[in-house]
Amino acid sequence: MTEIKITSTPACEESIIICEKGAFRRSHGNMVFTDSNVYRIYKKEIDALALPVHVMQAGESNKNEETLFALLSAMADAGLHRKDTLLCVGGGVVGDIGGLAAALYMRGINCVQVPTTLLSQVDSSVGGKTAIDFKGIKNLVGVFRQPREVLVDAMFLRTLPEREIVCGLGEIIKHGALHEPLFDKLFSNADRLFDLTFLEEIVPQNIALKADVVQKDAHETDLRKCLNMGHTTGHALELYEKTRSHGEYVLIGMLYEIELAKMTADCDEEYLNDLKGLILRVLKNNQLPSACKAARFAALDKKNATSDLISFVAPVAKGHYMLKEIAYDEYVALLKRAEENLI
Repeated sequence: MTEIKITSTPACEESIIICEKGAFRRSHGNMVFTDSNVYRIYKKEIDALALPVHVMQAGESNKNEETLFALLSAMADAGLHRKDTLLCVGGGVVGDIGGLAAALYMRGINCVQVPTTLLSQVDSSVGGKTAIDFKGIKNLVGVFRQPREVLVDAMFLRTLPEREIVCGLGEIIKHGALHEPLFDKLFSNADRLFDLTFLEEIVPQNIALKADVVQKDAHETDLRKCLNMGHTTGHALELYEKTRSHGEYVLIGMLYEIELAKMTADCDEEYLNDLKGLILRVLKNNQLPSACKAARFAALDKKNATSDLISFVAPVAKGHYMLKEIAYDEYVALLKRAEENLI
């Protein structure tokens, strides 16, 4: 068993992350929140917990205020009290909505996250970010609140389609771009990236990396901004296209921001080309979308200081990055040049 603790400051919330096969069987709470896809596959296991269950319709398009208030209503109907626990079983959407509902209900009840996708295991379930999409802007309404526990069970990886593996690899490769030993491990095992045994091996390493960053900067005031690598351009494309998974857009965003890094910083180009090759191996040379067409959505990103300045994380060398801030017009011009190298 791998156990990792996160203590957030100044709120001093502690979150315990347990990575172990069979962890789900030991989960406990007073109500289960899940989505229609997870409940269809794991109905027997969820029903065996003998708890009230609220099921949302699966999909990012349902990560909205209607779903949030439907869950809050179900929690009230189930008679949950302040010392009770909401058990969130699902991917990032379930974790985000469930975590926000738990933070709001009676001004905050306990939440246990059981992430069922590779992406949610290595990223979204760790760190206490909760949110819904609002007014067409991703994660516009939310709070920072650590779950009491995160139970990471490799069992769930066995039922994931390949596209969900690609989605999780988006965040795993991003972590590798921030951490030299992880990058070297990914690069030397490039032919095993879709091997579930290999993924089981590296999930705890990814979680430990994310947990370390969150421990040092729980509310994303400084260090934690590095975890946004690929997300500025990736989120813009996600809002514009809405046809691929979040992790795919992170990978595509990283491709563009690698090119931006080459044009705006002193970089190790050999390393950046190795990173680019790793990303393209996962994307399997799928046709890349035009980031220029989506650039206007980058101006809406909450990471920016103003709508006239675009913030992004530039990978520059193994384990090293720079936080960049450039004028919107310059960002668009650089994207046009990047497209010439990518599309």
